[in-house]
Amino acid sequence: MTKSNTCCFTGHRPQKLPWKFNENDLRCQQMKEKAKREILLAIESGKTHFISGMAIGFDMICAEIVLEYKKQYPSITLECAIPCKGQEKLWTSELQERYHKIVKQADKIRCIYNHYVDGCMQERNRYMINNSSLVIALFNGQAGGTKITIDYAKQQGLQIKIINPI
Repeated sequence: MTKSNTCCFTGHRPQKLPWKFNENDLRCQQMKEKAKREILLAIESGKTHFISGMAIGFDMICAEIVLEYKKQYPSITLECAIPCKGQEKLWTSELQERYHKIVKQADKIRCIYNHYVDGCMQERNRYMINNSSLVIALFNGQAGGTKITIDYAKQQGLQIKIINPI
């Protein structure tokens, strides 16, 4: 895998989205369809390696979409870029189960730290950007980690595809 054939994902946590944790909401379903289209376009344009930061929400949804596309495109790979071991420990059991199901199917796992440290999420985001040429983002314009990641991607010259959740 090279930077030129790699795509990563960034996006708001469910708490910042209009549908919160309700993935059956029509707006969430529409977002998922847009994400599927963008990921398929990435595959068709030569992206073969995908990096998910494995945060709740958009990151995990995109990882699941990549795993679904692997059935049709077996040469694509999924990397889970995990900010720290145990990042999922405070999540609901349902989210933890979903997280572990994805991680078990990943082709590569990159854990930034063995335990939580301040800044580990941002360092994970920089790792993803530094190793990608395309970022697909779920972004509503609000300040926060997603905006910081998109701004860093712009500085690094990445192609950026933004899905607006509204």
